[in-house]
Amino acid sequence: MSSISERESRQIEAANASGTTPVVFVHGLWLLPSSWANWADFFKRAGYAPLTPDWPDDPETVEQARANPDVLAKKTLKQVADHTADVIGKLDEKPAVMGHSTGGLFAQMLAGRGLSAATVAIDPGVFRGVLPLPLSTLKASGPFLLPQYRGRAITLTFDQFKYGWANALDEDEAKRLYDTYHVAGSGIALAQMADSNLNPWTESKVDTKNPDRGPLLILDGEKDHTVPWAIANASYKRQKRNPSVTEIKQMPNRGHSLTIDHGWQEVAETALDFVKRFVPAKPS
Repeated sequence: MSSISERESRQIEAANASGTTPVVFVHGLWLLPSSWANWADFFKRAGYAPLTPDWPDDPETVEQARANPDVLAKKTLKQVADHTADVIGKLDEKPAVMGHSTGGLFAQMLAGRGLSAATVAIDPGVFRGVLPLPLSTLKASGPFLLPQYRGRAITLTFDQFKYGWANALDEDEAKRLYDTYHVAGSGIALAQMADSNLNPWTESKVDTKNPDRGPLLILDGEKDHTVPWAIANASYKRQKRNPSVTEIKQMPNRGHSLTIDHGWQEVAETALDFVKRFVPAKPS
């Protein structure tokens, strides 16, 4: 069990003291918790108590992460999911949970454990049973699936970031996002998603049948090269068998950067509208 950081402890204490519903934001590969700053402020203004948990050993800043990228290596999916579950376990109220990319996978894993009051999975990573493998996904992630990358911290070049994340943006914004947000990511976490349908013991699995899963919204960017519609829709088809509300929506003209680029607020408003339908800011 990884330890909860001082920053996370402060957020837990603030959420419990607020008397409002917590919302847990889970980041994915190649970002840090700070990538959710705009969302956290937005949901706080809407009356919720935001928390942005780490992956174990996350540096606090992008500068620190770039100075010591190896600290981001060898983080497995189960390690991150279990750590986030530990944070949720210290909350007085069951939270809404939302995540982007690999974080969208974690959001579904946590919902499958019955830990989420309402879940939003944005451009979510694949889990066992999600079969499509579009060519754009192979181009965006395939080069890193060789065995030598499993134990490494993988940093994208700007051209790789622009193709996989920022293909719907102009060059200037793509460069600004790369300089502001991009950090190395865990090679093993990427590999675990990639071989989820080949490895019977994969950690990239979701309990889609748990009746306590709660409402789920899957959002996907229309132009996403990393998690195209085929993957998001396959996740939806697995999840819609659950007795709880399951919905999917495509965000027009958006790429994988949709949570951090100039149009983030449109995505955040869509997520907030969904959460408000099921989880009031003030618990009853």
